[in-house]
Amino acid sequence: MSTGKNTKGYETPNHPYQGERIAEESDLLSRYGLKNKEELWRAQSELRRMRREARRLLGEAQGDVEVAGEAGSEFVARLRRIGVLGDNDDISTVLSLDVTDLLERRLQTVAYRQGFASSTQQARQFIVHGHVTVDGARVTRPSVKVDVSDEGTIAFDENSPLADDLHPERAESQE
Repeated sequence: MSTGKNTKGYETPNHPYQGERIAEESDLLSRYGLKNKEELWRAQSELRRMRREARRLLGEAQGDVEVAGEAGSEFVARLRRIGVLGDNDDISTVLSLDVTDLLERRLQTVAYRQGFASSTQQARQFIVHGHVTVDGARVTRPSVKVDVSDEGTIAFDENSPLADDLHPERAESQE
């Protein structure tokens, strides 16, 4: 018998129908090429956990940002590594983050922004079909958070037909 936890990695909204929220979610889904609302809710839950941790650290330090930053140095370092926080940001900046800050760090979005695809949906397809590598390793999950240090190592797999610059599906903007 397995002892692993089988809990959801996200929370659904409290009210099933709120026109404004649904419209906002649909806009984010199309802008970031997400497959379904579950992916958005997962990102929102991740952001919620980050904020909760930042509040906990700030609370334990009684609002002293420096002390909280030292106590949560690994937490802040991780957020800087994945590019959610800048080098000059401190732990209190976590409280003002938006879900788009997390969605911008997904491999799908980073690959699109770097011109590997003509749309976020196309970037997703290239990734899922195994055409994209990060630091030489094939990655087939569009939701992977890309480290700032790995951003320059995103490329088409050398065995992929898309590695050819003349391939018709290559984005126009890439030289």
